[in-house]
Amino acid sequence: MSAAAASLRRLTRKSAFWPTAMLGLLLLFNLVTNPQLFAITVKDGHLYGSVIDILNRAAPLMIIAMGLTLVIATHGIDISVGAVVAISGAVAAALIGGELALRGGTGMEDVTQFPLSIVIGGALGVALVFGMWNGALVSLLGMQPIIATLILLVMGRGVAQLITNGQILTIYYGPYHVIGNGFLLGIPVSLFIVAGVGAALWLLTRKTALGMFVEAIGVNPVASRLAGIRARSITFACYAVCGLCAGIAGLIVSSNVKSADGNNAGLLFELDAILAVVLGGTSLSGGRFTLAGSVIGALILQTLTTTIYSVGVPPEVNLVVKAIVVFLVSILQSQKVRDLIGKQRAGRVAVP
Repeated sequence: MSAAAASLRRLTRKSAFWPTAMLGLLLLFNLVTNPQLFAITVKDGHLYGSVIDILNRAAPLMIIAMGLTLVIATHGIDISVGAVVAISGAVAAALIGGELALRGGTGMEDVTQFPLSIVIGGALGVALVFGMWNGALVSLLGMQPIIATLILLVMGRGVAQLITNGQILTIYYGPYHVIGNGFLLGIPVSLFIVAGVGAALWLLTRKTALGMFVEAIGVNPVASRLAGIRARSITFACYAVCGLCAGIAGLIVSSNVKSADGNNAGLLFELDAILAVVLGGTSLSGGRFTLAGSVIGALILQTLTTTIYSVGVPPEVNLVVKAIVVFLVSILQSQKVRDLIGKQRAGRVAVP
C-alpha cells in the first residue's frame, strides 16, 4: 500500500471525516444548483445572506448538541432538552413582562420588570436546576437515563405553560432581542455565544482530565469507579451542563422570535440534537466524543433543511430526505462497515 493510500485510509477512519465530507458535499451541491446561497451582503455594517442565516438558525442546535455530547459520552441520553428550551424562554419572558410604556405620547419605550442580568441569570438558573434534576435521577437514584429525562420531557412542557399561563408571551424588551437578533462586529451575536460555549467546554474537556474521565465512564462505569473516578459526580455534572446549554439555547430561540411559547418552543430539538451528535461521530454507546463533530452535525441538519427548501422539494419530504442522509452518514461511520471496506481494499491490493 502506497503512502498516499495509507494516509487516505487513516483520514477516512477519523470520526470527523465523514460528517465534514457530507457538509462539503451539501455546500458543493448548493454551489452548483443555487450559487445565490453563498451571496453575502453588508448592510449597516452587518453581514446578511443565506450562509449567515444557516449559521444563525443552527446556533441553538449547536449549543444543545455540545451539551448533549457530554451526556451521550457517559453512555446516557437526555430527551428533555426541548422542554428545557421552552422553560428557559418562558422564565425569561415572565421576568421581563409583556408590557410597553408610552414615552411622552410620541412613541413606545422598552420596559422590563427586572434588569437584563437577572432575566438571563434567572432563566439559566432554572435550566441548570432542571439539568441537575436529571443528573440526580440518573447518577444518584440509578434511574435509566431515557426514563429519567422522559419525565422532564412530559413535565417540562406543562411547567412552561404554567409559567406563561398557556399563552404566547410577547417580549418587547429591545436589549433582550440582541441575544438572538443582534450583531457584533457585523456577525450575529448568537455565533459569539456558540463560540463561547464551545471554547468553555473544550477547555474543560481537553485541557483538563475531565474529558478523559467522561470517556472512561462511558466505556465502563464500574471500572471507572474502581479506578477512583467519581463517576456519579461527573455524570451529575454532565447532565447539569446539558440543561444549562439547553437554557442558553432557549434564550436565543425566544429572543429570535421575540416571544415565549411553552407549547411549541424547542419542539423536537431533542431529536435533532441527538442526530447532530451521532452525525458528528460520537457513538450512542458512550466513550470517545467530539464537540467539533457535534457542531458540524448541527450545521449539516440546518444546511440540509435550507437546501431542500431552496431546490423546491415539498416540505413534507424534508424529514424523509433528512432520514436518508442521516442513515448514509451513520452507515459510513460504522466501525464494522469501515473495517469491511478496508478489508476489501486490502484484498484488491493483494491480488497480483
